[in-house]
Amino acid sequence: MHRVVITGTGVLSALGNNTSSFWQSLTSGISGIREMVGVDISQIRFKNGAQVQNYIPEEHFAAKDLDMMDRFAQFAVLAAREAIAEAGIEWTPDLREAAAVVTGSCLGGRGAEEAGYWELFHNGKSRIHPYTIPLGMSNAGTSHISMQFGIEGPAFNLSTACASSAHAIGHAFWMVRSGVAPLAIAGGSEAPFFLGGLKAWEAMRVVSKDTCRPFSAERSGLILGEGAAMLVLEPLEAALARGARPLAEIVGFGMSADAGHITQPVATGPARAMRMALRDAGLTPEQVGYINAHGTATEANDRIETTAIRSTFGAHTDKLAVSSTKSMHGHALGAAGALEAVASILGLRHGVLPPTANFLTADSSCDLDVIPNQARTVAVEACLSNSFAFGGLNAVLAFKSLP
Repeated sequence: MHRVVITGTGVLSALGNNTSSFWQSLTSGISGIREMVGVDISQIRFKNGAQVQNYIPEEHFAAKDLDMMDRFAQFAVLAAREAIAEAGIEWTPDLREAAAVVTGSCLGGRGAEEAGYWELFHNGKSRIHPYTIPLGMSNAGTSHISMQFGIEGPAFNLSTACASSAHAIGHAFWMVRSGVAPLAIAGGSEAPFFLGGLKAWEAMRVVSKDTCRPFSAERSGLILGEGAAMLVLEPLEAALARGARPLAEIVGFGMSADAGHITQPVATGPARAMRMALRDAGLTPEQVGYINAHGTATEANDRIETTAIRSTFGAHTDKLAVSSTKSMHGHALGAAGALEAVASILGLRHGVLPPTANFLTADSSCDLDVIPNQARTVAVEACLSNSFAFGGLNAVLAFKSLP
């Protein structure tokens, strides 16, 4: 069994189009939530979203490649490029043959599919884009990363709603730890800003009409986000042997199913996933100093997550710092777990814990130290990153700081 470290990260989000900008915005408490562009908001009850800004696809991809890549797949490749560059990976034939690519996306290229359906059903066209199927498939990000870097090892996409990329990172971690893969590119990407998808979220009545206020008494729902985050995972000994500088160690992964309701959460499933992550990591509850919460700012999620955390950590809960970075980068669905993993890793690396932005008033049912509005400078030994999905599917990642 190998110790596994993260040696590179890549990010595109409403907080910036690289890891550095993302981290600077996070620690400044800057929210990327603003009025949506590129969609007809006159048809939607909510107006705000957390969209990637200043992104011009043609600056990153050739026209022939863009014809085959939905926005979510473009994000995946760009995040992977940054992560691989930071890690300083030198590809050899043997490494390309065995390395893994594991991604998470719950929507995939549905925006491209919707464009085709619009032509078919609204404009009366008899033909749609010939690449609608490869544009729309959820594994397109995986495949384009594999093709871009010539990676021929295990490559697959996981779709478990809002836990997709956390599941992807967890499985990649297990593969590298066990020796199945000598290196893995893992994370997730999502691009949910298309009319049909937004109307579907509108129908669920869980999207806020103003902003995302996790754990605040005034919370009124989630804010959708988009983007991607990718990590490079490799054995500690391999990273040190080639002179890489690990950012943090990934030490555990836990997952569970509520086996309850398709949309209504319960505390037992998330608590079980947290306990499993601690056990897998060999951590005691007292070693954990921070949790990056799922923290969607819906009434049910934040209350249930608080209960799950208290159930897991007992008296130590009052010494835990907990924050939801969705208050800044929005809920990026299948990419959320990866974005929050990067936030957790950098928090350990720099000794700065990102805040819960937009916080107003404490809620007695969410009695946690939620790092309201301002980042906190404090070194912690270990942290968890929680992802809890519709369908009652829970995934928790455990990270540990390195000297």
